[in-house]
Parts: sequence; structure tokens; C-alpha cells
Amino acid sequence: VQLVESGGGLVQAGGSVRLSCAASGGSFSDYIMGWFRQAAGKERSFVAAITWSGHMTYYEDSVTGRVSISRDNAKNTVYLNMNRLKAEDTAVYYCAAKKSSKATYDLLSRVDEYDYWGQGTQVSVSS
Repeated sequence: VQLVESGGGLVQAGGSVRLSCAASGGSFSDYIMGWFRQAAGKERSFVAAITWSGHMTYYEDSVTGRVSISRDNAKNTVYLNMNRLKAEDTAVYYCAAKKSSKATYDLLSRVDEYDYWGQGTQVSVSS
């Protein structure tokens, strides 16, 4: 499975951004999809995840209420909408795919649970 992120850029604090991740080379609806981010000098960390049908979503506490993950299985694409952006949201954002029947927050928030990763897209928030 190949994953390609897009939609990043420079955004003012308080603004919004919509990231997209297009998947190819596999059966998209078989995969749980996640978004992670990595700020400069820090480890990659979980942001959000969504199950195959889109019925279940999971969010890291610091983004809950500001971030929404969704997917369109017909377009093989997962989205991350981020609102009320803060300087600390500045990071490279990665999408990831996980092929497993298990879906709990503890599993989905772990980097090593995912099978495929995109190259990342930079989001920079100016204050």
C-alpha cells in the first residue's frame, strides 16, 4: 500500500487546515487509518485514527474537539481536519495504515502497530 499525504502548509494560529492521504495498491477499506505527527526534535506521536467503516474514531487528548478524522472508501482517501490551530501543532503529519481486526485506543495510538506509512506533509502554524 502506498500512501501520499497532501494539504500541509503555513497557517496562522487560530486557522484551519485539511490534510488528505490518498492510498493505492491495496484494498483501502481493509485498513484502519491513522494520523501521526512529528515535531522537530520529538518522537512521532498519535493524533487520530479511524476504523474501516468510519464508524469509530479515536483522538489524542490534546486535539480532541479541534480535530476530525474521516475517510472516503470510494476515493481511497482519509482526511484530517484541524481547527483552531496552535503553534504546538507545527509538525510533519504522517498518515498510516494498519491491517488488523483489533481496534482499541491503546493499539491504534502506537507507531509500531501500523504497517504502511506515507512520506509526510509539513504543517507550520505561525503565531
